[in-house]
Amino acid sequence: MKENPCSTCKTGINLCFINLSLLGNIFVVSLAVADLVVAVYPYPLVLISIFNNGWNLGYLHCQISGFLMGLSVIGSIFNITGIAINRYCYICHSLKYDKLYSNKNSLCYVFLIWMLTLVAVMPNLHTGTLQYDPRVYSCTFSQSVSSAYTIAVVVFHFIIPMLIVIFCYLRIWILVLQVRRRVKPDNKPKLKPQDFRNFITMFVVFVLFAICWAPLNFIGLAVASDPVSMVPRIPEWLFVASYYMAYFNSCLNAIIYGLLNQNFREEYRRIIISMCTARMFFVDSSNDVVDRIKCKPSPLVTNNNLMKVDSV
Repeated sequence: MKENPCSTCKTGINLCFINLSLLGNIFVVSLAVADLVVAVYPYPLVLISIFNNGWNLGYLHCQISGFLMGLSVIGSIFNITGIAINRYCYICHSLKYDKLYSNKNSLCYVFLIWMLTLVAVMPNLHTGTLQYDPRVYSCTFSQSVSSAYTIAVVVFHFIIPMLIVIFCYLRIWILVLQVRRRVKPDNKPKLKPQDFRNFITMFVVFVLFAICWAPLNFIGLAVASDPVSMVPRIPEWLFVASYYMAYFNSCLNAIIYGLLNQNFREEYRRIIISMCTARMFFVDSSNDVVDRIKCKPSPLVTNNNLMKVDSV
């Protein structure tokens, strides 16, 4: 019996969700959601603004777009921080990990991350810092509206989370070096190759995030220190390049997962094959239907032939 490609498609997608919905990936899924937020609403509006050479979508869309961009950015950094703490507990405190990161606790942590993200973004709606910037064709956070608020945003939403992540990964690297230099077996925790690969993947995600977002945050600190004198001194090309480099980071994580994580590569391959197989099946089915319609005799012709036979 020939296997239905649609069943293969559904099976592949189901396997994808089963494999990727494991407890260890819940923070990665949350980070992916943060990356997708900007692709759903703000980015299409930016394209419309570029085509129209200006913003003509109104104040409400501007505020929503800027709010979602902030939600994506802060959600990303908070999720990256959560992932670093998770990896730190898993590798450096493995005996306590199962208790700290039970199913219920992990869901609560992710929920807490998004609640903190929402609380962090909400003040933008009341401070007037979400404005259209013609240099980047988008409604975004204006660094020159409030110096104190800009400094607070950079410190609490970038510098402090980065320091926490650096601490976690530094401790992990120290443990990795200790494990690799160890000759005699003992009772100390051992790092599995799969755990090490996952750690490397998330470490690369963090490094690229820091590289992409550091220039824009440092520009923000410079502007906040003296808005009147610093704004004219910052070249437009530097701000534009920093801005687009920062938001390009949302596109990088999926590529990193595919390059460095074998499980994600396998799931990408399964999804692509399933989609292609399903498409071929639907095309073949459509052709079969058309052929059957063409080959099926007309009821009128059939009735006429029957009448002629009866008359003879």
